[in-house]
Amino acid sequence: MFSKPFRVKSNTVIKGSDRRKLKADISAAFPSLCADELSELIPNKEELNVVKIYAHKGDAVTLYVLHKNPLFFEVEKRLHPTVYVLWRYPALLPTFKTWSPVLQKLIGGADLMLPGVVVPSSGLPHVKQGDSCAVTSVNNIAPVAVGTAAVSSAEMHSLGMKGRGVCVIHTYMDSLWAFGDKSGPPSLPDTESKAQGENGEECKSEEEEEEEGDKCVEEEENPGKSVTDQIWSGTEALSLAEQEEEKDEKGNEEEEENHDDQRTPQEIMDTLLVQCFLHALKSKVKKSDLPLLTSTFLRNHMFSCCPTGKQLDIKKSSYKKLSKFLQAMQQQHNLVRVKELTKGVESIVEVDWKNPELRFFTVPEETDDDEAAPVQHGGEGETLYHPPEITTLYSVSARLESLFLDANKRKGTILQPAEVRGIITEYVKKNELVDEINKNYVTINPTLCDCLLEKSEYHEVESLKWDDLFSRTMGRMQECYEVVYPGQRPIIKKGHIEPIDISVASRGSNKKVTLIKNLEVYQLDPASVATALQHRVQASSVLQPIPGAKDKVLVQIQGNQIHKVGSLLLDHYQIPRKYIQGLDKALKGGKKK
Repeated sequence: MFSKPFRVKSNTVIKGSDRRKLKADISAAFPSLCADELSELIPNKEELNVVKIYAHKGDAVTLYVLHKNPLFFEVEKRLHPTVYVLWRYPALLPTFKTWSPVLQKLIGGADLMLPGVVVPSSGLPHVKQGDSCAVTSVNNIAPVAVGTAAVSSAEMHSLGMKGRGVCVIHTYMDSLWAFGDKSGPPSLPDTESKAQGENGEECKSEEEEEEEGDKCVEEEENPGKSVTDQIWSGTEALSLAEQEEEKDEKGNEEEEENHDDQRTPQEIMDTLLVQCFLHALKSKVKKSDLPLLTSTFLRNHMFSCCPTGKQLDIKKSSYKKLSKFLQAMQQQHNLVRVKELTKGVESIVEVDWKNPELRFFTVPEETDDDEAAPVQHGGEGETLYHPPEITTLYSVSARLESLFLDANKRKGTILQPAEVRGIITEYVKKNELVDEINKNYVTINPTLCDCLLEKSEYHEVESLKWDDLFSRTMGRMQECYEVVYPGQRPIIKKGHIEPIDISVASRGSNKKVTLIKNLEVYQLDPASVATALQHRVQASSVLQPIPGAKDKVLVQIQGNQIHKVGSLLLDHYQIPRKYIQGLDKALKGGKKK
């Protein structure tokens, strides 16, 4: 959950009544804590902050912070301790032991698989599915991960210790840990392991345990070994066959990902910033462009050099501001010279084209930035987006059931519009209700009267036109819709399909922003759409959760960009215009405001 940076919504000091409620909640969730320990964790007279954040996937999380260290975090009204608390009270949660090399996988965002669990002589801790638990190493009982049990202890044994054991939520060295003082885990030796050594049983040294853990990782890649299920992934466990098949192709990519996992998000953003900077200087900027406004350089050149699937955000780097970054490039690397030609406005006035860093920089192979098709989930080798086929359907309602009985269509039966018209036509002909004088009219019999007419029309309306008959019938049925994506089974849902909603809102200082909602309904990845828009309009974009809408986020991009958004959705993603709402609010000519 915290493997990527999160966004802070608010940070306030907790009130006295809320502090008491928090104490009661912690006491109920963790009954092993005594009154003194509880008072030590939540002191009465020291400042305790409540920080509301949004995780990178949009989950709303509440943090309780003391002395700048997050103590507990609340997700979906459930409290979990952080590693900072568990280092003080390591017995607070049931713990699962694993090898040290496995911990590196967990820190990288993986779940703990059962083959990687070291079963002590006392047996596995007693947990039920969904219970909070911690993960430690065989050498140190200081927990380094917090999660929930994927299955109960009994099921772990019945599954033969295969499959997922702990769904990891928070780990040492993730973004939540980095929100605190970034201290490391204390050294807390495993007393049980020591006891085994004293009793004459085999007790391995730290180096031997390290070797055992390395073997554990090696064996997960060898199908002939006994521990074939020890396969960890950041989001899911891959089968052994799949991993063997993809190992050669993705070996280099996995090494890069593991290297990224060891760096902080800030360091990763710094690297991306330098890459885009060098890329822009080498392939976008010419001598004739100088002097070049720094803001124009960022907007028109650096943003367009950002790799597909990534988002350049200077605020998330260690520099925080473009001016500080360019100053570092000037003073430390002598790549550019920046000068204030107009008061308060900086420009790049000189570029050292012979600088070794610039000369030997290799431009990454990318498709055309503006027209590059963002893949659905950013994965390698995925097919391009194809719009769904959407069909309006109708469900037989209780009021109309008698009208459809002859066709054996009961309440709740879902029909195509053509089927509805066919059944009604057959009913009219079977009951000889076509008007003999004017065949464009249908005579109303008692069944049609009860199903289609209002009470005020009972004694006034004796016949209806065919079109009116069909429209009244469908108007009294439950509307549904069927969505079909290429290669997938049809999805049928009741009600109207939500259109993609595009709107313009005002923020501070009357700045305009464009908001896009309901992309998920059409299986569009908001992050991919945001990146594509950022490249097209050269403006920053962010993802924000929609209150009350689970698993949905909206894309916010600076300025009135409705014209560009409409062009992307209509031309690139080929979404039909009738499923896009708000295109009429675009500025004339598609200009920014």
